[in-house]
Amino acid sequence: AEQPPWGRSDLTPNMLRAISIAAFLAAVGGCSSHVTVNNPTIPDPLVEKIPLSVAVRYPADFEHYVHEEQVIGKQKWTIDLGRSNKFLFTNLFRSMFNDLTVVETAAQAADLDVDALIEPSIDAFEFSTPNQSQTQAFAVWIRYRIKIFDRDGEQFANWPISAYGKSQTTMMGGDEALKRAAVLAMRDAAALIVMQMDKTTRISRLGRRPVSSVAATPNPQPAAPTNAEPEEEEPQATVPEDVIDETG
Repeated sequence: AEQPPWGRSDLTPNMLRAISIAAFLAAVGGCSSHVTVNNPTIPDPLVEKIPLSVAVRYPADFEHYVHEEQVIGKQKWTIDLGRSNKFLFTNLFRSMFNDLTVVETAAQAADLDVDALIEPSIDAFEFSTPNQSQTQAFAVWIRYRIKIFDRDGEQFANWPISAYGKSQTTMMGGDEALKRAAVLAMRDAAALIVMQMDKTTRISRLGRRPVSSVAATPNPQPAAPTNAEPEEEEPQATVPEDVIDETG
């Protein structure tokens, strides 16, 4: 009867070595890691709240974001951000605005009694392993995007945010280090939003409603005598404000 290959005596050392290498690569290729990021926390920002009533709308792929990547010659990684993005951004916006409401994915700003509607999303997620960077650290890059709509549903701002996190493996395992890097990237984004959101998007302007002349002067003064010098009028702005669209 014919013997199996591993029992045959005619296999050369090179053939045996090739079989061993193939088996090793198959075993390595089958390795995988699944990292789930729990709800990260941030300190309450020490900033004055923006006097706006705001709604926030989360796309489905933002609320349940999962990144999968096969590192060439190495293992497969699955990074599940779960609902951590929604948790983080809801707490962040609640600390930044006077009033915040989380609405359904299909909700439209024109149907809501709010000054602004915010929709965050993720444009890209990247990470590097110690083998790739030749260091002892995992690094994570997240590119967020924040769109802002006015009370009529018109897009008012489109703001991309690049966030970064890095965590050493010396004090923790690979999965924990990658998870920590992802959390640090999310916290980096939160810090940028707190410091730069109003400056970059000018969202606070959406709270300015026109005031009628009667309401502005509840006790009108008598008309000036006919021989009085007319007062100079302040120049009025004639150019409408541009809609911000920073597409990077």
